Amino acid sequence: MSKFTKKRGKASPAISTASLPDIIFMLLFFFMVVTVMRSSDRLVDVIVPEATELTKLEKKSLVNQIYIGKPKDQYRDIYGTSPRIQLNDKISDEDDIPIFLEKHKIKVPENQRSKITSSLRVDGEVTMGIVQDVKTALRKANQLKINYSTRPKAN
Repeated sequence: MSKFTKKRGKASPAISTASLPDIIFMLLFFFMVVTVMRSSDRLVDVIVPEATELTKLEKKSLVNQIYIGKPKDQYRDIYGTSPRIQLNDKISDEDDIPIFLEKHKIKVPENQRSKITSSLRVDGEVTMGIVQDVKTALRKANQLKINYSTRPKAN
């Protein structure tokens, strides 16, 4: 003598999957448009030396890349054959390093600014004179965390 009856035989309708491919292609298109492959083109040739004791940098967003090497073949008419410094997408000199560091520092949250590292990617054939000039400019700009990029030594 129950007053409540159970509803039997009523199942929920099937979910339509007709629009699923459209959603997948929209997501694929979104990620293709938003993804950045490389932030700067290299204008100098850099073949880094080999090393045995390597450590990997943790956060790439906290790293300044400074390239030092001879200009590539297509830029040798403009910049010559002597080693040059590349900051972002342009060939620069030591005087531009503090401005380069400040532009990067503005993009980083204030609590992580002390963790910014400058990574020097120096060609193995470059003399230490220009590297010492860059290190001096970094020191004057109060950028004391420096990393030398290398490749693992083959066995």
